[in-house]
Amino acid sequence: MKRDICFFLPTRKGSQRVKSKNTRRFSNIEGGILELKLRQLLSCKSLTYVILSTNDELSVEIAQSIDPSGDRIRVILRPEELCLDTTPLSALISYVPGIVLESHIIWGHTTTPFVDADEYDKAIGEYFGKLEEGYDSLVSVSALQNFILDGEGQGVNFDTSRNHWPRTQDLPMLYEINHAMFITSREVYLNQKNRVGAKPYFFLQDKIRSFDIDWEDDFIIAEAIYDKLVKV
Repeated sequence: MKRDICFFLPTRKGSQRVKSKNTRRFSNIEGGILELKLRQLLSCKSLTYVILSTNDELSVEIAQSIDPSGDRIRVILRPEELCLDTTPLSALISYVPGIVLESHIIWGHTTTPFVDADEYDKAIGEYFGKLEEGYDSLVSVSALQNFILDGEGQGVNFDTSRNHWPRTQDLPMLYEINHAMFITSREVYLNQKNRVGAKPYFFLQDKIRSFDIDWEDDFIIAEAIYDKLVKV
């Protein structure tokens, strides 16, 4: 099986919830979580190269400072209409196979600073192994085993109409997509118009690995975790 695989990393200007989240200083890293992520990706043994898809000039500068030759990090300027808050995810998904020609694509984000090279290499290895078992994609998930209510106050995974509260460990296991990575073939992108296939394999991650920066508080918490567990 051909194992050429490219990493698609999107960034853009104008983050609403966390100002300049990709490029502002993160702990002792001047180039922020983008610099951290690019250095993690350059340490991966499994990747052909990385595509940084962006409309942000500072993101381009950071990438070029890390890989001046552009051999490992290929910067592709993304059209402005694909960088808006209102841009449908489906439009970006349809765009990807037009700029990535490798047989397989891993889509990830800067906002998962604790997914390192070893974790990506592990997931890529499992992905190719699971293809031989009939799966067509891999999606990273976090386990969710707690009392979940819907918008109407009804239990999703337990019966709210009964005065019965099972132990949390006896509740059915649910899985939350944590956005650390999506891996599938370019063929799935073209034929199914999706970054996850019809039969995905769940790649389970713990709370720290799967931590995602989505709000300003998350950025502060991520820095604290990084300073405690990662920073040298």
